[in-house]
Amino acid sequence: MRAIQIDRFGTPDVLTLVEAPDPEPGPGEVLIRTVATSINPVDDKTREGAIGEGTPPLPMTLGWDLAGIVVDGGSSGLRAGERVIAMSHQLGSTRGTWSDLVALPAQAVAVAPQAVSLIEAATLPLPGLTAWQTLDWLAVAAGERLLIAGAAGAVGGLALQIARARGVKVDALVSRDAQATFAYDRGADLVTTDHRTLQDRGYDAVFDTFGAFVTEAVADGGRYASIATQAGPAPDLSARGVRTTVNQVREDGAGLNELTKLVDRGSLRLRVHSTFGLHEIQAAHERFRQGGLAGKITVTF
Repeated sequence: MRAIQIDRFGTPDVLTLVEAPDPEPGPGEVLIRTVATSINPVDDKTREGAIGEGTPPLPMTLGWDLAGIVVDGGSSGLRAGERVIAMSHQLGSTRGTWSDLVALPAQAVAVAPQAVSLIEAATLPLPGLTAWQTLDWLAVAAGERLLIAGAAGAVGGLALQIARARGVKVDALVSRDAQATFAYDRGADLVTTDHRTLQDRGYDAVFDTFGAFVTEAVADGGRYASIATQAGPAPDLSARGVRTTVNQVREDGAGLNELTKLVDRGSLRLRVHSTFGLHEIQAAHERFRQGGLAGKITVTF
């Protein structure tokens, strides 16, 4: 089978299309033929060698997101030919999704949304689960106020829609004025590019996607979650009774099932910026690195 691998760290020219052995699914695993995947910041950092300790040994197959067709469902109940999505924790499991065939634990796999194509569905797993699991940790309930820092990004944009679907009141901090329309369109009550305009201690919870450290925005006794691992540990706000965390995404087929329901109900809209073929993987990474994306970069097999 074909796979995108690296045998050294560096710029996108280290990405190589190679022939690799077909995976043999073990007990409790599902064999999936990949139709599409997408590029996430962790893929870019892994390729560069910026992850450090915990990086899988070289050569490695990259990729976390997966949308495809079941080849062998094993004992999972999934049928051959069924459309599915999944997220593989590539750093922890060493199972990259950028290959023709991927074997994953059944509990990491979910039936794909019916309302969108598999290319669109490939944008959902990693950012969607990051948003879903972080919102679960924040435990924001209907009627509570949530601030999302980076609400127009891949994770923040999904978190905004998920929170609104849960009845949460959401304000959005974005980096550019041009992103305000997106955030308002997805249900934000207030959108700003200036953190100084935010109400001090006015939010029950803060979801920080990029290391904004808008700590004065969270109310005493509230919750503050960051997913910006590169920005360092979560701020210590214990003196104000604020719980804090840096949330790490985990494989979660049940969570993907819930996200799929939101997509099929029209409560969660997915964004594809552009699509590249497998042989264009280097160009896809170059475009990703340029930034300014209005959606995700997808790659088709």
